Amino acid sequence: MSSSSSEVQAAGGIIWRTSGRRLEVLLIHRPKYDDWSFPKGKLDAGESLPQCAVREIAEETGLDVALGQPLPAVRYRVAEGRRKVVHYWAAQETAPPAEAAERPEDDENAGGPRHRAAGPLDLTEVDETRWVEARAAWSMLTNAHDRAPLEHLIDQWRDEKLRTWTLVVLRHSRAMKRSAWRGDEDTRPLTGGGSQRAQHLVPLLVSYGINEVITSPWERCAATVRPFLEATGVGASLAEELTEAAHKARPKLARRLIRHELITRDVPVVICTHRPVLPTLIEEIAARTPHRLRKRLPQDDPYLKTGEMLVVHVAQRTGRGATVVALESHRSPR
Repeated sequence: MSSSSSEVQAAGGIIWRTSGRRLEVLLIHRPKYDDWSFPKGKLDAGESLPQCAVREIAEETGLDVALGQPLPAVRYRVAEGRRKVVHYWAAQETAPPAEAAERPEDDENAGGPRHRAAGPLDLTEVDETRWVEARAAWSMLTNAHDRAPLEHLIDQWRDEKLRTWTLVVLRHSRAMKRSAWRGDEDTRPLTGGGSQRAQHLVPLLVSYGINEVITSPWERCAATVRPFLEATGVGASLAEELTEAAHKARPKLARRLIRHELITRDVPVVICTHRPVLPTLIEEIAARTPHRLRKRLPQDDPYLKTGEMLVVHVAQRTGRGATVVALESHRSPR
């Protein structure tokens, strides 16, 4: 996401849950402003927007969440006259697998990596959080500009497009040049900068609650996801069909893999692969993406920069096939 340097960048989320047939969202009350709003805050130095959203939610509500689809951003003027842009996501509370198994089925909260709030909540910032039926929340919001992302969230829920799973396509981080590596192609390692970017991918992937990794076994892909695996304890599957050599010989195997993930997946997953494999994966994503969203897909080689990820949000509507409802792209800050 690009932005003007004159804009104040912030991020937050609308945390939602269902209770029977009711859609509920979490509002916060800020005593300093005596207003009801959604958790949000400004970016810290070197922080990505998704990472900021998850951190701010944790700090203001005490909840660990995983981000779902992006919602419309909110723009308004702040006291010093600068324009502030708040990027919102739909979000749901996460829980460890043991806790998730004990929750009522209505909650349908995902397990996976968790973001912990740093210390106790600051009651001078937020002194009350309240679950409110979505339409009632519309009336409770103090600032009218906060209603746009809420209205979009309500529309998605009515269209059975709010409950999604996340598929991340990740191009491996920067590797040593072929001309500089004397070993086999499958062992070519990351550069120092590439390893650093791989480390910085960890909070980005955690923000989306990724709890499964499928990767090419070649070293530059394995090394890209290794910091995330070590930090979270998430398991990984090695998929030979995602290597450059296997894809060149039988591209339909990579096509079959991502088609399965798009159609049957119901947990957040990342697929790490190589530049030559990306067109095949993107073609399969495009086949399940409405025309109005396809322009958000990468169009030209190299499709993704090294260490960049395409975030695909997929919904399964009753009696219909899986469909892409939102797309994002992010590259970890360095």
